[in-house]
Amino acid sequence: MSDTLSHARTDEIAQAVEDWERTEVAEFIARAPERKEQFYTLGDFPVKRTYTAADIADTPLEDIGLPGKYPFTRGPYPTMYRGRNWTMRQIAGFGTGEDTNKRFKFLIEQGQTGISTDFDMPTLMGYDSDHPMSDGEVGREGVAIDTLADMRALLDGIDLEKISVSLTINPTAWILLAMYIALCEERGYDLNKVSGTVQADILKEYMAQKEYIFPIAPSVRIVRDIISHSTRTMKRYNPINISGYHISEAGSSPLHEAAFTLANLIVYVEEVLKTGVEVDDFAPRLAFFFVCQADFFEEIAKFRALRRCYAKIMKERFGAKKPESMRLRFHCQTAAASLTKPQYMVNVMRTTTQALAAVLGGAQSLHTNGYDEAFAIPTEHAMQLALRTQQVIADETGVTQVVDPLGGSYFVESLTNDYEKKIFEILDEVEERGGAIKLIEEGWFQKHIADFAYETALRKQSGEKPVIGVNRYVMDESHVKIEVHPYDETTAKRQIDRTRSVRAGRDEARVQALLDELVAVARDESANVMPVTIQLVKEGATMGDIVEKLKTIWGVYRETPVF
Repeated sequence: MSDTLSHARTDEIAQAVEDWERTEVAEFIARAPERKEQFYTLGDFPVKRTYTAADIADTPLEDIGLPGKYPFTRGPYPTMYRGRNWTMRQIAGFGTGEDTNKRFKFLIEQGQTGISTDFDMPTLMGYDSDHPMSDGEVGREGVAIDTLADMRALLDGIDLEKISVSLTINPTAWILLAMYIALCEERGYDLNKVSGTVQADILKEYMAQKEYIFPIAPSVRIVRDIISHSTRTMKRYNPINISGYHISEAGSSPLHEAAFTLANLIVYVEEVLKTGVEVDDFAPRLAFFFVCQADFFEEIAKFRALRRCYAKIMKERFGAKKPESMRLRFHCQTAAASLTKPQYMVNVMRTTTQALAAVLGGAQSLHTNGYDEAFAIPTEHAMQLALRTQQVIADETGVTQVVDPLGGSYFVESLTNDYEKKIFEILDEVEERGGAIKLIEEGWFQKHIADFAYETALRKQSGEKPVIGVNRYVMDESHVKIEVHPYDETTAKRQIDRTRSVRAGRDEARVQALLDELVAVARDESANVMPVTIQLVKEGATMGDIVEKLKTIWGVYRETPVF
């Protein structure tokens, strides 16, 4: 590094490497050629044969720094897992609130330290369970939530001042958050003591996951309102989980996952600042969600570079002054898209290495996938083993004893630098082309994601990208049987009965008056939609009531397809 390594010493090391390549390496390759002429990371970064101090000689010492100090390359906190382990947050969601509540309690008994909630497609898209569009989908791939009564069932018997709750939902995020707040108030909790997050990151939906309802402008306004409201009323709550995970799962490269997520961050920060809130008032509660893919060292470098880039963006672009405003904190999930049906128990190994990379990369929270998730919602056994995977890493491997143990690795530091450089190049291009929202409307992000996904599919097909059990070491598995999580055929009836019961028992005139108030608030760009939404759910309004009312003034989004 520049502060410790003289130019003369750097030149000496570089010369030694050159001599080594010309003699020992050349002679050895003549006898035993390497497998490929050029090696690349999963994200197409070229990888050298070996790395030395010369590769990071130009890296300023302050860019690597110390854990818990700007630019947080080595971790957001000074002691990291020596103080406490990451939150073990296994996601769950199926059937009704009662069904998922049982899974939550099972996982908590097994040592889980946080809750993460998956919602069914009707809930994600704002349809009540008895809407025709919900037919066949109620509780099938997540829990069904229509009313506050469902939220009560979902979190029954769970102390929300002790267990943090993540709600993985986007277009209808503010309604789920309103239900969560209403439940906390109903139980008499201090809102400043509850912790967790609602995902709410709507821009990545237009880019990648395609779960959206309203056009972009009102959708971003809702995110702004969630952040502004939570900043004032819930000091420990993360009002958004800006998410690269779904960008990656849609097929993007790790680089685009990182850069596109930070492009979305910039939009959200700018929108909240327009309301007059100071950056240091809300930035400390911004949170992120990333995938951990298969390329072990690349993922560690990606996480380290993301922290450094975020710190520089918040300080240099937005003028943040508090260290906690520049400290990127993230939840991580192992890569569901990497799991296979063939030889499905190999998924345990995939998940283990990905989870270890997430920990070495400094995650604050982690979900490990079940070995059976290529088939269906994971069974209890698969989730227990996935949780045990985290517990083995935490308690048996010793990797938690040193903060950023790979810090100073010539390869990891060099790749971290490469990632930072490329991320800022992409962000500059987004800026030059008119910003993230304009490029979403033009399909620019979508095309980049689709192109990399297509290239990856071709590489798998050709065998250039190895997938054990699929294009390498293939076995005849015609007689293999696996127990999968069953779908309870009574789910829809049980859920619809409760929703209709809530409707029948509410003060209809009061609900309609509040829906009219919601429209007035929505028309006023300076107003916040959260307070009236909280009142609506308390009075028995369904998610569908709220969404359908807003469709009358905002309409719905129609994407221009990208091929």
